[in-house]
Amino acid sequence: MKIGFVQFNPIFGQVDKNLARIEKLIGHCRADLLVLPELCTTGYNFISQKEVLALSETVQGKTVNYFRGISQRTKINIVAGFAEKDGSKIYNSAVLVRPGGKVDVYRKTHLFGNEKKYFSPGNTGFKVFSVGRVKIGMMICFDWIFPEATRTLALQGAQVICHPANLVLPYCPDSMPVRALENRVFTVTANRTGRENRGGNDLKFIGQSVIAGPDSRMLSRAPVAKEAVSIIEIDPALADNKRITPENDLFRDRRPAFYKGIIRK
Repeated sequence: MKIGFVQFNPIFGQVDKNLARIEKLIGHCRADLLVLPELCTTGYNFISQKEVLALSETVQGKTVNYFRGISQRTKINIVAGFAEKDGSKIYNSAVLVRPGGKVDVYRKTHLFGNEKKYFSPGNTGFKVFSVGRVKIGMMICFDWIFPEATRTLALQGAQVICHPANLVLPYCPDSMPVRALENRVFTVTANRTGRENRGGNDLKFIGQSVIAGPDSRMLSRAPVAKEAVSIIEIDPALADNKRITPENDLFRDRRPAFYKGIIRK
């Protein structure tokens, strides 16, 4: 299976231009699965609820339909972040679009910073989806810092965890190999580049999109400030082997009876 990320600098509020840039970057890529950044068609640094309402769309809207078209033409499964409108609520969401047109959505569980002003907390929970015979999980940006997110997906059989992001804190790129190792999965973090200084909130995005393997190796890492498309070949079945030594299986050795304290309110 060929998996990869697309790292670029979305222009705030310019949905059509961002979609066109995405299509150009994907171009004639040969891949089975590509991950794009969080909120990759709208930009990130919202300063009013009015903006969020104007730029959000339903799953049946232009943005997801555009991704359907790209997926059908390229035969690539695409995971991309977008602002999702559902009734009176707006979610920071990721969509999994398959070449056949089927769509699945994940809504961000752990909101970061000013997102709390404009988005509703996600209500989908962490679910695993099929791309052919491969099991895919999704999480978004700040979800990474909660180990329960990756572990929940891994316990459901996820082999590849797709991670659209708009990272501004420095920790994630170096930490994802640990998330991959402690769950023996592949992870694909697709971050953005650039800067958005709006309403007195100045955000500089750190790039460094990264693919990590079940043995903690960084299989690919993008630069800080440049666009990048990286595709590598993996064997997803390696994520089914949870052994860290001949005597230790990471999941079979778990002792959940002693972990109850972590879910206390």
